[in-house]
Amino acid sequence: MKKERSYRDSTHFYGRIWMLSALFLFLCVPFAICVYCGVWPPITLVLKGLLGVAPIFWTVAVIEVITYVPMLGTGGSYLGFVTGNLSNLKVPCALNALQLTEVDASSEEGDVISTVAIATSALVTTLIIVLGVLLLVPLRPILESKALAPAFKNILPSLFGALAVVYISKNWKLAIAPVVFMLILFISVPSLAGSVGILVPVGALIAIGVARILYKKGKL
Repeated sequence: MKKERSYRDSTHFYGRIWMLSALFLFLCVPFAICVYCGVWPPITLVLKGLLGVAPIFWTVAVIEVITYVPMLGTGGSYLGFVTGNLSNLKVPCALNALQLTEVDASSEEGDVISTVAIATSALVTTLIIVLGVLLLVPLRPILESKALAPAFKNILPSLFGALAVVYISKNWKLAIAPVVFMLILFISVPSLAGSVGILVPVGALIAIGVARILYKKGKL
């Protein structure tokens, strides 16, 4: 127990430092541009722009922290939130690694595996971006071809579909209610497709509620 507390404490210590350092570097970019160009936007326009997007992003950020941290563990959470693209890439990579190794995400081993998976994902993503930038011009005709257009539109559904099969098959009784609810919701209101991050906790609450009912009835 002492070793686990020491590992978690050190991870939180260094994780906070890197989070604050990343935030500082992100803010340095627009600041450096303003200094170099000698142009400073009026604070009223900055606040006006923030009012349109900040409430949405801040809400999604809080929801993602509550939802994803138990899945990713301590180190994986810090690394994932710094490198970004959690829903599309980091979370699926971590969950797949935990699934293959049959390790619980809440354990110290699961924390390490999740962190390694997310770090590998970040490095591979960076490498692919570098290659993409270098090869963008020669590969542009191929990437923009009509034959590949349907494939690019279905990358995310196929990724989460594969993960869904694994986790739904583990306990289909718990999966039916949230899956049916989300299908009816998105079919009825297609515009909600851009609010997936906010609706993830809704599905989690439905699954928890169904699990409690089934447990009380002795069916789980």
